[in-house]
Amino acid sequence: MQGRKAMLILHGKQAMNEDVRSAVHGLRDSGWVLDVRVTWEAGDAQRLVTEALAAGYGHIVAGGGDGTLRDVAEAMGLAGTQASLALLPLGTANDFAKAAGIPLEPATALALLNIPARPIDLGQAGDQLFLNMATGGFGSQVTANTSEDLKKVLGAAAYLFTGLSRFSELQAASVELRGPGFDWQGDLLALGIGNGRQAGGGQVLCPEALVDDGLLDIAILPAPQEMVGALRELLAGNGLLVRARLPWVEIKCSQGLDINLDGEPVQADKLRFKARPAALRLHLPEGSPLLSRPG
Repeated sequence: MQGRKAMLILHGKQAMNEDVRSAVHGLRDSGWVLDVRVTWEAGDAQRLVTEALAAGYGHIVAGGGDGTLRDVAEAMGLAGTQASLALLPLGTANDFAKAAGIPLEPATALALLNIPARPIDLGQAGDQLFLNMATGGFGSQVTANTSEDLKKVLGAAAYLFTGLSRFSELQAASVELRGPGFDWQGDLLALGIGNGRQAGGGQVLCPEALVDDGLLDIAILPAPQEMVGALRELLAGNGLLVRARLPWVEIKCSQGLDINLDGEPVQADKLRFKARPAALRLHLPEGSPLLSRPG
């Protein structure tokens, strides 16, 4: 692997982003070899990661929204590579990047390649990996059903608008969660299983989550009688939540539960989640809030 050679895997929508072009040229001027590949359709990110690793790239940059970052992180985690990942957040929500303190300005984000990578955990749901958070129940439906046009106009506030406009669709899911020393069953309105801290455009569901502790943070919003007030609590990220920190948790839901893995929809009536400790090497800012040992 070459020390200052990286491949940027860039979401196709960002191919004409002038700020990204300027940042790429700036990093090259500082002595880096930075090759750019653009995704076009589903599966491209995973294929490009495979090509980058086979070609000996020591660093990969994921440029795009939370879904693109997850796709690249998952592919690298499954490959078990020692190559490192840097994040170039270019989406609407940028939930993981904001919680981690990763700059949203492209040139500053790319400059994190100059900071040594740190081993971080990934979450696993069944046979899929995720970087940030799995959400279930109504909150995940809001995220999945927020339109791209609305996100362009309102930004992260689009998730709040969509949630407020769908009160009539609120339905509780009857579930059972089991993990080491933890057993909860009942009706829930929303669920967060976090490697990171926030999802859905800034909703902080797991405020104490760390990416290097070998644990997943669990946040459960039980379904109370007054649904409208419960949704306000969910969107505010506080109030009625039941919390736990576990290396793994199993979920059963007889009627099926909608799960969203960093933008990837999954539906299952039984699913096991676990933390994959030190599964990925990631470039994070010094003092990132998501690190237990930020120094």
